[in-house]
Amino acid sequence: MIVQQSNFNSLLAITNRPPVVMVEGHGSWLIDSDGKRYLDFIQGWAVNCLGHTPSLLVEAVNRQAARLFNPSPAFYNDQAIRLANLLTEHSCLDRVFFTNCGAEANEGAIKLARKWGSLYKHGAYEIITMDNSFHGRTLATMSASGKPKWKELFEPKVPGFIQVPFNDLAAVAAAVSEHTVAIMVEPIQGEAGVIPATKEFLHGLRQLADKENLLLILDEVQTGMGRTGTLFAYQQAEAEPDIMTLGKGIGGGVPLAAVLAKEMISCFEPGDQGGTYNGNPLMTAVGVSVMEAMLESSFFRKVQENGEFLRKQLEELSRHHGLGVVRGSGMLLALLLPTPIASTIAEQAFEQGLIINAPRPDVLRFMPALNVSREEIETCITILGEVLTRCK
Repeated sequence: MIVQQSNFNSLLAITNRPPVVMVEGHGSWLIDSDGKRYLDFIQGWAVNCLGHTPSLLVEAVNRQAARLFNPSPAFYNDQAIRLANLLTEHSCLDRVFFTNCGAEANEGAIKLARKWGSLYKHGAYEIITMDNSFHGRTLATMSASGKPKWKELFEPKVPGFIQVPFNDLAAVAAAVSEHTVAIMVEPIQGEAGVIPATKEFLHGLRQLADKENLLLILDEVQTGMGRTGTLFAYQQAEAEPDIMTLGKGIGGGVPLAAVLAKEMISCFEPGDQGGTYNGNPLMTAVGVSVMEAMLESSFFRKVQENGEFLRKQLEELSRHHGLGVVRGSGMLLALLLPTPIASTIAEQAFEQGLIINAPRPDVLRFMPALNVSREEIETCITILGEVLTRCK
């Protein structure tokens, strides 16, 4: 039975949702209140990196829930320390501040960069960001984002963000002024349609930042935590960040994100930053379990192999139906369409029990669980192929 629309009226309408209620999920599958199963190749927008309700995360929640929820950020807790140690041991960064979502992490990165600029760069505060970028939905992160539809929304915006074309190093260099403190970029622009930064661009940004005494901020909220086939996307390019943000996959489905910074950048003083729930042991215990799962010896090899399998399946589907290229990396892929019918295809796929999304009118995006099986990938391709045949 489809739930009546009137039953949803107590929720503020912030997006178009189908009239179904999801009540259960296991691995790559979601189940609605009528018992219908959906193969989920979005996973909460790359959030459920190990799939829905994986047993190791359920165990972590139950174990920690019996010990301690939140002692307040005024005290250290063992789980936050464990997770921070894992993150710094396996990255080029030295310090961690935990937040509850990626937008909050990016907000923290902006604040940290501006604080560093005020102390060490004569008050420099401007941050160069990219056209079509997406950094979150707080007022500052919306101001930093380059989404065209947001230009007139919630004015006046937070000043201090200069947008330039993505993958255009000359444009970035031309935008640098005495007021510039940092460059902020996504290794792959997910919401723009899964558009990767070239290795040359990221490497060039690192060199430019070094030359001009700027900070390089990498927004790895979507690309981090194994999504592109390595723990962090920056590891695939010569572009170590000064500040990096994580979100989505770090919590495997619970509210958890992080700002990581090099020691020389970590200039917050008591009172500059905080948060009631930030780094609470209930959430960071889950993050520890996610990290430990990813650090198993064969985890990233399997992500890379299955990501390549998904890519090849999508490329074959594209050849068969006369579609466009497949772009992206690992388990963050997009299929380009020759006409703007992506939303129609995604809607019809949903009716057939497959969840994908359309970040752009001519782009379909795929972000399955990192441990998705080959059989599930084949099922996705079969359903999508049937939908494409009907849409011709």
